[in-house]
Amino acid sequence: MSTDSALTAEQILSATEDVLRRFGPAKATVVDVARTLGVSHGSVYRFFPSKAALREAVTERWLDQAHDELRLVATGTGPAAERLHRWLTTLFAAKRRKAFDDPQLFATYMTLVGENSHTVDAHIRTLISQIADIVRDGVESKEFDPARTGSTTCTDTDSAAHIDSTARAVFEATAHFHDPAHAASWSDPAADERFEALWRLILGGLAARA
Repeated sequence: MSTDSALTAEQILSATEDVLRRFGPAKATVVDVARTLGVSHGSVYRFFPSKAALREAVTERWLDQAHDELRLVATGTGPAAERLHRWLTTLFAAKRRKAFDDPQLFATYMTLVGENSHTVDAHIRTLISQIADIVRDGVESKEFDPARTGSTTCTDTDSAAHIDSTARAVFEATAHFHDPAHAASWSDPAADERFEALWRLILGGLAARA
């Protein structure tokens, strides 16, 4: 239980997640969130002006939970191919944890994601930009063939656009392993093997020839 003066946005979002888990998106209300926190619903509205704004914020928080870990991989050191593989496996593992550790909440968030397409779009843009950073490093280090990413240098506008396009292609090609629409197949014992087979194809398409 909190007090109005000590209330924080993070507390509200955590309480909202608890309420969504208990009641589902159709029945969960701002009053339920306020009751969980022991404050008035007006106190919740001081942080989030509407129920829609609260649902959007909790959806964004849920989607962004893996960003920091992925960003550390994208900005880390080491060969680009290793980093890209680690980035993709980290994303797959994060999505699989969400789906299997709390399936009821996962299903609830799938409903909220459908309500907040612009939030999802922003989330995807962030992920693709991280892939692009790794691909750019790979081109600069000559691990990846510039021709295979549609670029000749990493400084002109056209080359940047080609690298972004390549990054989006990698993201979309691996959708089976991070798009929640495919969550039912992630528990298949062969899922990791299929992922690695796809990774070898992607790497073959990017790698510079000796």
